[in-house]
Amino acid sequence: MTVLMMACKPSMEAFHFDEMTYSPDETVFRLFAPSDAECLVLTDKDSIRMTLDTDSIWTATLKGDHKGEAYQFSVNGQLSPGVFAKAVTVNGEKGVIIDMRETDPQGWANDKHVLRPYQDNVIYEMHHRDFSIARPDAKYPGKFLALTEPWAIDHLKSLGVNAVHILPSYDYGSVDETRLSDNKYNWGYDPVNYNVPEGGYSTDPFKPGVRIQEFKQMVQALHKAGISVILDVVYNHTYDIEHSNFQKTYPDYFYRKTDDGAYSNGSGCGNETASEQPRMRKFMIESVKYWINEYHIDGFRFDLMGCHDIETMNAIRKAVDEINPDIFIYGEGWSAGQCALPNEQLGMKANILQMPRIAAFSDDIRDALRGPFSDDTKGAFLAGIPGEEESLKAGIAGMISHPQVDYSKVNYSKEPYATEPTQMISYVSCHDDMCLVDRLKTSIPAISESELIQLDLLAQTAVFTSQGVPFLLSGEELLRDKKGVHNSFESPDSINHLDWSNLQKYPEVFEYYKRLIALRQHHPAFRLGKADMVRKHLEFLKSPRQVVAFHLKDLKGIDTWQDIIVVLNASKTSQNIAIPTGKYTIICQDGKIDEQGLGTYNGKTATAPPQSALILHR
Repeated sequence: MTVLMMACKPSMEAFHFDEMTYSPDETVFRLFAPSDAECLVLTDKDSIRMTLDTDSIWTATLKGDHKGEAYQFSVNGQLSPGVFAKAVTVNGEKGVIIDMRETDPQGWANDKHVLRPYQDNVIYEMHHRDFSIARPDAKYPGKFLALTEPWAIDHLKSLGVNAVHILPSYDYGSVDETRLSDNKYNWGYDPVNYNVPEGGYSTDPFKPGVRIQEFKQMVQALHKAGISVILDVVYNHTYDIEHSNFQKTYPDYFYRKTDDGAYSNGSGCGNETASEQPRMRKFMIESVKYWINEYHIDGFRFDLMGCHDIETMNAIRKAVDEINPDIFIYGEGWSAGQCALPNEQLGMKANILQMPRIAAFSDDIRDALRGPFSDDTKGAFLAGIPGEEESLKAGIAGMISHPQVDYSKVNYSKEPYATEPTQMISYVSCHDDMCLVDRLKTSIPAISESELIQLDLLAQTAVFTSQGVPFLLSGEELLRDKKGVHNSFESPDSINHLDWSNLQKYPEVFEYYKRLIALRQHHPAFRLGKADMVRKHLEFLKSPRQVVAFHLKDLKGIDTWQDIIVVLNASKTSQNIAIPTGKYTIICQDGKIDEQGLGTYNGKTATAPPQSALILHR
């Protein structure tokens, strides 16, 4: 086969991680590897020597139509599909020459992003297997295609969520795609090929195009239902170092080391990528853009964003803005250990002020509600333990500066971390740690089922009436549990699956969640979107301990309701709160929500029932 030297000499800015470019006439290979390496492209039929251009860029051209052939790069004898494979063989061992347009489902060219102002998102975090594996009527349990089925779309639309956050869905390492009958479970935070869908979620991992097409079908079906698709991305570490595609193509370039030469482990997974390295930064930017352009992804959740440097996160935001500024970006504002870079340079929650229009999860409101991450048995607001009221207030305001929030009393953030409330993800549980039901059981000994339901609904009322962007773990609307497992990342289906029979067992829970989400969607006062608006219209009311109450006021021109009172009462007794005198309609009380009204109240003192929320308007 003919090997052609590329005439151009790409600069750092011009270089793209487009390692395989197919056409019927030729396939062009490019690779970033050490300048003194021996680089080959190995196909099923040929061994092709690559030519060094400049800046460690190696190229080769394979003449003719080689669609469907597998290939590997060899760098000093180390074999891999490269770092930016678009299609792979089973278990991601080899890249595959593919015409991506042949993977497009019918009508894909007309599929459009589903985007909205950040504050209007209602995020539903889900794992493909959890959601559908135990659904009796699922045709494709545990697969991408489950989310194309009518039952799945109907459930999401009925609940009212408008953005699905899917846990890692790229090719990951802990599940053997040749042995899917083993039903081995993993969340997927062990990346192998970052830009190819995971074969275990496809109907046939042995056919490279199937996983790609079925992922697109999933996105297309959700988009048709008006639901955004947010991808969980894990650029902070790889499955391991020795076998990683990064290490096999350019040893040690993509990883951080400590001063003593050891690999840094800020990820807690044995390695930590070096986002500050120019070509690692470039890789992350291009990967995000590729998922947007090729797969029509609408948002990204960055795993351990606190491992990535601020400059890289801002560069990603800038690159995404050039496509569409409404694409939502958020992440975990922490690392899992000490990174090789100082915290001042990293995408920590405390540095969100330096990352405009990037959001971070609020562990402040999460732990104010349920108790600290470090101790499953310790409760907080929901357990009726006083002292977390100020942290809850900070979360309700969106972690912005507010004259009535004393940050010296907030549990973790001793000063505001958000410029705008849309930079805060409001939540009480996610895939990590215990789900809400299990946490309530461990932190409140001998809790009854009725009390558990009351406190569950109270917790979500705090989340969905806060000014941040609300986030819900899949299955909590079904009162899901995980049998008390704290970290279920590789627990079996029996621990992780959603029990769909709970829809019939606890219909009042689903109904409350559904009406709570609708309440937020129907009333802009709960999602003002701007810090100045929050400071102007959100007033906290004087409350006893174990209670947080607030007044959304002067809403003319903003909401159809002029004033809204929200009282969150975690105590075991009714509580009286002084409110502006007037005639109010009760829309939330005793575990029920009805926007048309549950009754009326005329006076200046609201009485909140125990362990529940009270919402009034006039």
